[in-house]
Amino acid sequence: MTDKITLAPNPANKCFGCGGANDAGMKLTFEQDNVKRRIVGRFVLGAAYQGGAGMGHGGIIALLLDEAMGKACRFREARAVTAEMTVQYLKPVKVDEEIVVEGYEAEEPKGRNLFLAAEIRNGAGDILARGKGRFVVVGQKSH
Repeated sequence: MTDKITLAPNPANKCFGCGGANDAGMKLTFEQDNVKRRIVGRFVLGAAYQGGAGMGHGGIIALLLDEAMGKACRFREARAVTAEMTVQYLKPVKVDEEIVVEGYEAEEPKGRNLFLAAEIRNGAGDILARGKGRFVVVGQKSH
């Protein structure tokens, strides 16, 4: 297996976050680091994604965390959906500044349940938001 894989938007997927077939979507690209077992995305949120003046909308922040956790299901070669998710908003996520979103496994799976986590950091490495989620496996990932 390759150490790092680029996870570009799938042109047939209509997902708002990571799909390529949604004209209104964000078309997020991530990198799968198979050595560190992390999903990493580097993004600059534009003004279209702000809530309060100059800050990312809370729903968009949750979406970024959810996308990174959802992609981390790849380490189990599973297709899974979000069943539960909590978000801690620690510091403002500013628009027009680069952020790093990182998703990973938080604990061992239990049956069909995968337990994942994600963080958003700014360029200085400060954690701005973090999420935890329980995802339920609905099928195996097709290769």
